[in-house]
Amino acid sequence: MRVIEMSEYGGPEVLRLAERPEPAAAPGRVRVRVAASTINPVDQAVRAGFMGDYPKPIVLGWDLAGTVIEDAEGFRAGQRVAGMVPWIASADHAGTYAEVVSVEPGWLAPLPDGISLDEAATIPLNALTASQALGLLNVHSGQSLLVTGASGAVGGYAVQLAARAGAHVVAVASAGDESHVASLGAKEVIGRDDLGGQRVDAVFDAGTAGPSLIGAVRDGGTFVAVIPPGLPEPERGIRVERVNVVPDAAKLRELVTAGLTTRIADVIPLADAAEAHARAAAGGLRGKLVLRVSRG
Repeated sequence: MRVIEMSEYGGPEVLRLAERPEPAAAPGRVRVRVAASTINPVDQAVRAGFMGDYPKPIVLGWDLAGTVIEDAEGFRAGQRVAGMVPWIASADHAGTYAEVVSVEPGWLAPLPDGISLDEAATIPLNALTASQALGLLNVHSGQSLLVTGASGAVGGYAVQLAARAGAHVVAVASAGDESHVASLGAKEVIGRDDLGGQRVDAVFDAGTAGPSLIGAVRDGGTFVAVIPPGLPEPERGIRVERVNVVPDAAKLRELVTAGLTTRIADVIPLADAAEAHARAAAGGLRGKLVLRVSRG
C-alpha cells in the first residue's frame, strides 16, 4: 500500500511517497481502507519537529474517512466510517496518510448517508476538539462566549455547537469571512482589531490570540486554549485550561450526524502531500485541505 512518510524533521519536502505492507487483520482492531484524510496544524507541527521526537519513519495523519475492509469488532465489511487516530499515543505510531490503517474500534464512528467521505474527513479531530473544549467551558444557554479562529475548522465547529447550546457567541473572523461565520450561528462577528473592550463569561482561543485575551474574561469566568503557549496565568478567579483532545466514539457518532457546516478548500492526491503541507503553511485558505488517499 502507499503511505506518506518522513524520516527527518523539516519543511514539506521531507514528506515522501513510500510503499509498505498492509497491516494484517488482528483481534480488537478494525482495518479501514482510507479514502480521505486532512492536513491539520498538528501534522505540520510534528513534521517541523515542534512536538518532540518520535521513532522514524513517521506516517502522519489524525483524520480518516473510508470503508471497513472486513467484519470486525461490531463493524461490517464495506461500512463507511470516520475516525480520529491518535497516532502519537498509539503503539505503532501509524497515522492516516496511508491507504489502509488498523485502528481501535473506539476511534471510529459509522457514517450516515448524505455526507461525503471528503466532508466526513474534516470532522473527527476538529469537531471533537471543539466539543471537548466547550465541555471544559461548560457552555450553556445564556452564556456569553468569545471564540477566536472562527474562520478555521476548530473555531467554526465551536461556533456552531455553542450556538446550538444557546450561548451568545462572539466570533473572531478573518477579513472576508464575516458572512460565513455569521451563518454558523454567531450573534456577533468581529475582527482581531476589535478584541479590546470585550467582556464575556468565557473564551475559547481556537486561534492564536494568546494569553492577553484573558482580559476579555469576566471575573470568575473560564479560558480554554488549543495551543499551549496561548495559556495565560490564572487571575481574578478565572479558570484556565488547555483542551487535549481524546477519541470519543459516542460523541463522534453525534457529530457526524449533526449536520455541521464544513468547508473544503481543495482535495489533493495523497502523492502530493508535500504540496498540500506547503499550501497549508502559506496560509490564506478558506477551508480544509483534504488528502484523497485511496486511488479507488
